[in-house]
Amino acid sequence: MRVQQVEEEKKNEGGKMMNGGEEFDPGAPPPFKLSDIREAIPKHCWVKDPWRSMGYVVRDVAVVFGLAAVAAYFNNWVVWPLYWFAQSTMFWALFVLGHDCGHGSFSNDPKLNSVVGHILHSSILVPYHGWRISHRTHHQNHGHVENDESWHPLSEKIYKNLDTATKKLRFTLPFPLLAYPIYLWSRSPGKQGSHFHPDSDLFVPNEKKDVITSTVCWTAMLALLVGLSFVIGPVQLLKLYGIPYLGNVMWLDLVTYLHHHGHEDKLPWYRGKEWSYLRGGLTTLDRDYGWINNIHHDIGTHVIHHLFPQIPHYHLIEATEAAKPVLGKYYREPKKSAPLPFHLLGDLTRSLKRDHYVSDVGDVVYYQTDPQLTGAREIVILIISMAEKPTLRSRYLASHRLTLCYLLQTLVSAHITIINCRALDSFTKRIEF
Repeated sequence: MRVQQVEEEKKNEGGKMMNGGEEFDPGAPPPFKLSDIREAIPKHCWVKDPWRSMGYVVRDVAVVFGLAAVAAYFNNWVVWPLYWFAQSTMFWALFVLGHDCGHGSFSNDPKLNSVVGHILHSSILVPYHGWRISHRTHHQNHGHVENDESWHPLSEKIYKNLDTATKKLRFTLPFPLLAYPIYLWSRSPGKQGSHFHPDSDLFVPNEKKDVITSTVCWTAMLALLVGLSFVIGPVQLLKLYGIPYLGNVMWLDLVTYLHHHGHEDKLPWYRGKEWSYLRGGLTTLDRDYGWINNIHHDIGTHVIHHLFPQIPHYHLIEATEAAKPVLGKYYREPKKSAPLPFHLLGDLTRSLKRDHYVSDVGDVVYYQTDPQLTGAREIVILIISMAEKPTLRSRYLASHRLTLCYLLQTLVSAHITIINCRALDSFTKRIEF
């Protein structure tokens, strides 16, 4: 294991890779311009067809209701796990269509984009405008250490100032795949604000009304779910909506993380004068999801999407093929997937073990590894120790009370064994709200 790690470090030393005997530095400025890529893409790939876009919406919504009807009709434990996987994937597909609305690639009509985006995203508890604005920031600053918005690397200083629990939770499965609701409420470490609050640092004054509108829609959806629980019962609602929602969150975190992490070769992150829109976008990765490519609207063709988010999803494959000759070695061909993309779990696990922080200095930096990070068992031990040590518990709860409660619920729902149930029970009883 150690030999393999040393070989990998040698391979990636300085970020340089050997490609067919020729040294290639992914952090070097590319020999082409953004306009060169744009000119290589056929003109019809830029055309948005609202009828075609709405066709995908009708298809996905029909499948969502159809799956729910079938599961409710049979209502047995053979059907439910199949339903949860299928429906969580469809919830994720709805998110991707709403994502197109946010980029304006759904249609040329801003009002249509806003209405459809609100319906789709509110239905899966995402505040449309709050997300749209922060996602715009992500695209405008992709690959920038400090200015990128989602799944950006932590600087060494910020990383080392995190408490041990946060470090372990951030890099130990399944917790990174459950991060999105927390991110919506409180963003990432080192950043302040909320996607729901109009006065958040995420927004400028003229965006406040949009944020309020989306928060109201989100609240209305939550109220609808509460009302529905009185009609069909909370357990049935959990089976029909709650678990698929959680699966959708896991899809979202998995896909968005792996589009910017987990390649077998280390990829650069930039700051200062070395960053540019083109160089940042070229650190993005395409992924192959097998049968799911079409279901979630080819979101895996992510490089061209990041550089030109106005291209509709149904033209991304063709646009990518046209751009490859220009991109050359800066395009990293994704591994071919089996019908289901289980191979991506290996990429995710490898990245979580090695991609922890970047240096505080330098304008071209690469992820570094914290050898002190360990596995999930130590997280459980840490939680138990907080139950027994009031000083440690109070210090951590002072800043992470709601987050820790959410993670404790996740531990239970994921059926992870807690070795000392008495200590856990003692711990939960001491949390006062």
